[in-house]
Amino acid sequence: MNRYSYQMYEMAHLMLTPARAWSDATRLFLKNPMNPIAHTVVGKNMAAGAEVFERLTRRYGKPVFGFETTTAGGVRVGVREQIVWQRPFCSLIHFQKEVRTVARPLPRLLIVAPMSGHYATLLRGTVEAFLPNFEVYITDWVDARMVPLGIGRFNLDDYIDYLMSICRFLSAESGGAPLHTLGVCQPSVPLIAASALLEGQDDPASPASVILMGGPIDTRRSPTAVNKVAHERGVDWFRRNCIVTVPFPYPGVGREVYPGFLQLSGFMAMNLDRHVNAHLEMFNHLVQGDGDSAEKHRDFYDEYMAVMDLTAEYYLQTVETVFVRHSLPKGEMMHRTTPIDLSKICRAGLMTVEGEKDDISGVGQTQAAHDLCTGIDDIRKTHYLQKGVGHYGVFNGSRFRSEIAPRIHDFTLNIERDRQLGRKASKPAR
Repeated sequence: MNRYSYQMYEMAHLMLTPARAWSDATRLFLKNPMNPIAHTVVGKNMAAGAEVFERLTRRYGKPVFGFETTTAGGVRVGVREQIVWQRPFCSLIHFQKEVRTVARPLPRLLIVAPMSGHYATLLRGTVEAFLPNFEVYITDWVDARMVPLGIGRFNLDDYIDYLMSICRFLSAESGGAPLHTLGVCQPSVPLIAASALLEGQDDPASPASVILMGGPIDTRRSPTAVNKVAHERGVDWFRRNCIVTVPFPYPGVGREVYPGFLQLSGFMAMNLDRHVNAHLEMFNHLVQGDGDSAEKHRDFYDEYMAVMDLTAEYYLQTVETVFVRHSLPKGEMMHRTTPIDLSKICRAGLMTVEGEKDDISGVGQTQAAHDLCTGIDDIRKTHYLQKGVGHYGVFNGSRFRSEIAPRIHDFTLNIERDRQLGRKASKPAR
């Protein structure tokens, strides 16, 4: 890729600014109820076209979680976001309930959000589903272009270090109370690696359970188009074609990254017809005055179009380790100079969740963790395949809320109950 691609992208965005401003002004003019043109077919079509153009060419900022209340003990309580741990490339957010209404402390759940282009707010629905029954924490990864080059590099080894540090922090804060961990998609690999390292060190901060959802533990199983491209092209192709340098005036100027705009183009290219049809439908909803449907489209794409840059070293190491060399399932993955041995995990429970129609992490790729974690008794392992959902349905949507989240809650309850009784956990009902 041309080393100046980032600069060219910024220039193109800047050049479109006048057209975008004109489109927004046109939209406001044509939607004014005092304007007689706003009530005509031509006016409605022009206003709809202006809004679609503005949304397609704008830059989307980092979304917010926006939780104000949740339910705890059957009572509506306030929620406050609090950063409780912070490093240059990650903050740990605690969704703290302002009023404690339960007789005993809720179990703690660490949600490890993907560092794969989108912000942690992509898991807003995941967090919302678990808030009533857990003290929820989530990793909030930082856009690499906002981290000054002088801070240093960040790779997959650093990612694992961060997760180990977070587990130790939460363990110290709670006096050693059990911590449940949940990795969605990409972080399944570093999360289970961190757990193996902690247990290998007999560290009391090792998680009570590891829950992996739609993760690429072994991408040789049911390889998807994403897996095949990575394996066939190799890491050198990605280095040549996907890595650019952050331009001025961003704080991370000079840092090599896999840019968000390139990731977004890849995401959309995978299902281009679907995205084109979605925007055509939005256009029709706007013309027809179907505000509810148009608002659902806005909400989805406000999140989907908000992307962040990844450090080049993290991205390339992940591609090589997970998708090209398959180092974890082969028993060859290293954390710096230490081998990752998943058989070291003996005390934690293990649950894996997959979607039947997942076109990013194929069926069986996450379940492979059970074959690798030979130190965990079968009674503390469980796997669930959700019928009729794709990748995003594994951690979001109606079936996640009604089918997957309750099973995860039951699993953690069984793990905690049996730990208290000093015996091994039993499987939840499927």
